[in-house]
Amino acid sequence: MWLHQGSALSSFLFAMAMDVLTQHIQGEVPWCMLFADDIVLIDEIRSRLNAKVEVWRQTLESKGFKLSRTKTEYLDCKFSDSTHEAKVDVKLDTQVIPKNDSFKYLGFVIQSNGEIDEDITHRIGAGWIK
Repeated sequence: MWLHQGSALSSFLFAMAMDVLTQHIQGEVPWCMLFADDIVLIDEIRSRLNAKVEVWRQTLESKGFKLSRTKTEYLDCKFSDSTHEAKVDVKLDTQVIPKNDSFKYLGFVIQSNGEIDEDITHRIGAGWIK
């Protein structure tokens, strides 16, 4: 689960403010990570992920932050044979969050199927740009 905030603050100030405002709801890394103006929430069960998203939404919105309903997306990784809740939608408040097959972040591409093809293609393309 990836939440995008899109702050106008500098990355450092945003990270400091987020750390202070959300210290009581942050999980341990890697289950909850803050990056500049992005939040990554990870869980194995969608219903628990929805509960985490709702706590973060309520906490941030109560402090005057707005979560982007158009930029928020999630990735369902199939890295194990564990069962997934196929009929449970991931939501931000009442809006269903769109599912993505891959994420690009900090120069990496993570694919939902566990493959690395897109990451290799992305890195080769980035190398040709230089």
